[in-house]
Amino acid sequence: MALNAWRRAVCSTRLLAQTFDAGAQLRAKSSHSENTNIFIREALKELEYPVKLQKLLLTPQREVLVELVITKDSGEIETYNAYRVQHDDSRGPYKGGLRYHPAVDLDDVRSLASLMTWKTAVMDIPFGGAKGGVTVDPKLLSERELEKLTRKLVQSIKDVIGPHEDIPAPDMNTGAREMAWFFDEYSKFAGFSPGVVTGKPVHLHGSYGREAATGRGTVFATRELLKAFHMGGIAGKNFVIQGFGNVGAWAAEILADMGGKVLAVSDAWGAVENAEGLAVKELRRHLAAGGKLADFPGGQAIDKDTILAHPCDVLIPAAIGGVLDEETAKDVQAKFVVEAANGPTTPGGDAVLRERGIEVLPDIYTNGGGVTVSFFEWVQNLQNFRWEEAEVNKRLDRCMTEAFAAVWDIHRQKKVPLRTAAFVLALQRVTRAHIHRGFD
Repeated sequence: MALNAWRRAVCSTRLLAQTFDAGAQLRAKSSHSENTNIFIREALKELEYPVKLQKLLLTPQREVLVELVITKDSGEIETYNAYRVQHDDSRGPYKGGLRYHPAVDLDDVRSLASLMTWKTAVMDIPFGGAKGGVTVDPKLLSERELEKLTRKLVQSIKDVIGPHEDIPAPDMNTGAREMAWFFDEYSKFAGFSPGVVTGKPVHLHGSYGREAATGRGTVFATRELLKAFHMGGIAGKNFVIQGFGNVGAWAAEILADMGGKVLAVSDAWGAVENAEGLAVKELRRHLAAGGKLADFPGGQAIDKDTILAHPCDVLIPAAIGGVLDEETAKDVQAKFVVEAANGPTTPGGDAVLRERGIEVLPDIYTNGGGVTVSFFEWVQNLQNFRWEEAEVNKRLDRCMTEAFAAVWDIHRQKKVPLRTAAFVLALQRVTRAHIHRGFD
């Protein structure tokens, strides 16, 4: 890749013209992204890379900021900030989710885009890293307004995405519905293009197994971790899950199906426990019917703020980032922390867990199941062919198993934490791609 490709403009003049106070946001100090970079720099020290190469690997290739203007159902005109950060494409097209959340900002997206680069590299799938987001509370919009917002986003960034350039996917508060709108709108400009996004409905060129992929991958990752520490498998182990959205719920159900005991789970509104193990399928039906976690008759309500300190074999943070900091990490009563969320542990929290001898399986490996099955969906779209769900799950299992083995080998050889080992593996693979593609 030519060096000038690394120095591409932040975005086109037209896109910058649409951006509100872009310069100020680009100059803002990056707290979330800096947390990610702290972990990366730890791995870079192990590799002894020169400073210039380190800067090259840490710097995003493109950052796009746009304003989306829609007319609401009430007739009012509203504007929303939107972002797409493309971090690295040395190993393949940019790949990363698209989230709708009121706390989304450039720093958040920048950090997540970087994580995607390393995640795809750890999983050894031919994608780079990107992330996108819109600063909006989707609960305050009607379905029609959300569709207009999604289509407006496609119109604004269509020049920098595509099946062979940048492939978005669902993330926080987005799902198959939004991906269907995205695919449809993009196809108006580029022709039939199902491969422009992944996570689409199965009946609209999506993949079997995609909905459960991140949760299922988390379970496969946990299984490999327990085996590596000679603790057998999932059966008979106790689990606590912070976050009972798509990832946490699927992980809980699959863990229970494999003989694990899910002692407690939480969401943004409450938490529930059962010392004998929650009936996860019944709990999911209870929530689908409009019930709340705290009201589930098969368990006892507990304070959701105590969930991270609940005694267990494996704690799985599966909600938002930064929940395990220097203070909360002191209260963890688990043998292992398996990071199903993106960035749930801060550098300070990670240091505390290391001091206490609690092993952490990092997010850039643990939640790699989602992007792996997204890759499978993309391949199926390019082939105009559909795999059966059993085939998807079998391939996912193999990818998760092989990726863990590669991380574990570095962990043992270099005697570094699993997080550092995962970043070392990712950095080696990304650097090798850049070297082989060449610099000018």
